[in-house]
Amino acid sequence: MQDKILVVDDEREIADLVSLYLTNEGFQVFKFYNAADAWACIQTETLDLALLDVMLPEMSGFELCQKIREKYQYPVIMLTAKGEEIDKITGLALGADDYITKPFLPLEMVARVKAQLRRYKRYNAGMQPEEDVIIHSGLVINVKTHECTLNGKPLALTPTEFSILRILCQKKGQVVSAEELFHGVWGDEYFSKSNNTITAHIRHLREKMNDSFEKPKYIKTVWGCGYKIET
Repeated sequence: MQDKILVVDDEREIADLVSLYLTNEGFQVFKFYNAADAWACIQTETLDLALLDVMLPEMSGFELCQKIREKYQYPVIMLTAKGEEIDKITGLALGADDYITKPFLPLEMVARVKAQLRRYKRYNAGMQPEEDVIIHSGLVINVKTHECTLNGKPLALTPTEFSILRILCQKKGQVVSAEELFHGVWGDEYFSKSNNTITAHIRHLREKMNDSFEKPKYIKTVWGCGYKIET
């Protein structure tokens, strides 16, 4: 069965190019130039991933991402303008799993889409590590059901946030680099030291867990090395 990909961009040339490359890779693409038509599709089709441009008429990509996250858990990748760092941070805060900066290489875009789909399918198919339930200082991560609670209260985590927290807890006591987390979550090789995706997700995790940056109870930053959860 073909994976169904939603592509939304008001720049028709970009939307058409993305659609062409994804179609050539065997995906079924639903292409739209505005958020309203895309939202109608979202409510009627069972999608596997969404690619959303930030700057859309009437309803922004941010708003559309937020509406998707109210009901759906499939991966969302934001398309952002070059140099707009705040767009990347905002998109991740609203539940996006990744971002691609314009202009981009179509083959890199395809690789990122495939990496997100691999991760998403891995959890849906029930492929877990040896531990189905990870418990640490009031934090309970159920890998099998993809649920997380902190001191008995549910944590509303995106799939990416869940993956990062799971990896850190599985390797508690060890320092995990941003690059290692990146590869563990996305499974691709497109990582550079200037990529702040992991940093943004860590910040959002801390906010949701009410974890202090200065005196963290859970996620500790090891400067120049990465992150770790103390044993």
